[in-house]
Amino acid sequence: MTAAGEQTATSAGEEMHALVERLYPLCRSITGDGVRATLEIIGEYVPLQVHEVPTGTQVLDWTVPQEWNIRDAYVADAAGNRVVDFAASSLHVLGYSVPVPATTMPLTELREHLHTLPDHPNWVPYRTSYYKPEWGFCLAQETLDAMPDGDYEVCVDSTLADGHLTYAEHVVPGQIPDEVIVSCHVCHPSLANDNLAGIAVATFLARTLAQQTPYYTYRFIFAPGTIGAITWLARNAERVERVKHGLVLACAGDSGRLTYKQSRRGDAEIDRVMRHVLAASERPYHVDEFTPYGYDERQFCSPGFNLGVGSLSRTPYAGYPEYHTSADNPDFVSPEAMADTLAVCREAFGVLDRNRRYVNLSPYGEPQLGRRGLYDALGGRSDTKQAQMAMLWVLNLSDGEHSLLDVAERSGLPFSTVAGAADALHGAGLIKA
Repeated sequence: MTAAGEQTATSAGEEMHALVERLYPLCRSITGDGVRATLEIIGEYVPLQVHEVPTGTQVLDWTVPQEWNIRDAYVADAAGNRVVDFAASSLHVLGYSVPVPATTMPLTELREHLHTLPDHPNWVPYRTSYYKPEWGFCLAQETLDAMPDGDYEVCVDSTLADGHLTYAEHVVPGQIPDEVIVSCHVCHPSLANDNLAGIAVATFLARTLAQQTPYYTYRFIFAPGTIGAITWLARNAERVERVKHGLVLACAGDSGRLTYKQSRRGDAEIDRVMRHVLAASERPYHVDEFTPYGYDERQFCSPGFNLGVGSLSRTPYAGYPEYHTSADNPDFVSPEAMADTLAVCREAFGVLDRNRRYVNLSPYGEPQLGRRGLYDALGGRSDTKQAQMAMLWVLNLSDGEHSLLDVAERSGLPFSTVAGAADALHGAGLIKA
């Protein structure tokens, strides 16, 4: 990478980290004003079409739930000191807690509503109760250990009422209407890697693609996990056939190696592209088989839809101790890791966008490349022999059945070299798409 390229990557990484820090304090959930505030900030980077789906709407086998909003929540001791305070961190309240008017109760009774991590006594866990009416608080074990027996004032100033589920889309028009979807979830509160880093990478990927004229149309979906993806699928069932490829972004900012989880198909084009790009990049990486558990790839890959959608992360969900805890803070993610995740996405979509099938227009014997100036065009290149071999491979496999990715995989040549050879041969009238 050139010095200018390194500077660009560094700048993008720092900007993404700044976005993570800005979004971190907001209390997000599967519905509510926290999601709207998050989308409003993302909308400063890329224009969004925001959708509001009313409570009670049937979406596939699910129903859009009531909307949850919260203003305050606390546990205060006899002196009025807040020992657990929602204002200090949105993690301190059980997500979707039903309202609890200010009331006094003994610690013995309160304990059944308190959640801690005894193995990590200074971390606060992230817990929710979306579909079961419940209330509670999350706190560090060391805080609980320091609370003496006695009465405590408890208050959860929240509302759970009919409202809407909110999600948003950003579309980068392509040369064709066939779509690539990029999805990330916007429902987690103060968790930097899961999934503010994914949001940041998706946002900056959208900005990058918007500066180009991509082959495919790219649709970015910012939605609550599970219910948001299900809602999107229910509302777009008639146009899902346009979705040819897809990627779910999550846990995109930690220091772990890149991990690609394949689609349900396992041999979808996005699976092959990601495997090729990761292997060619010489980065540490791992490829996982599909499982029907994880993030929203499991919705897009449900058998009725069976879309070619994989998932890219660094350390996968639940694979690091900080997962779903207060230790997943902005210090846990780095500009360098997010810039690296973004770079892999750009590389992968660059391959996806240029992967074509061609037909050799002079298939009987090897066409004379010299008289068409194709050898001369290679003069002075450091990879002359490689580029020449790429031309021969493209000519040989341009039978309408093999893609450029097939050529790259079979020849062992870089995809960019193969695609460049195809461009040259196409320009010389020797192959057609």
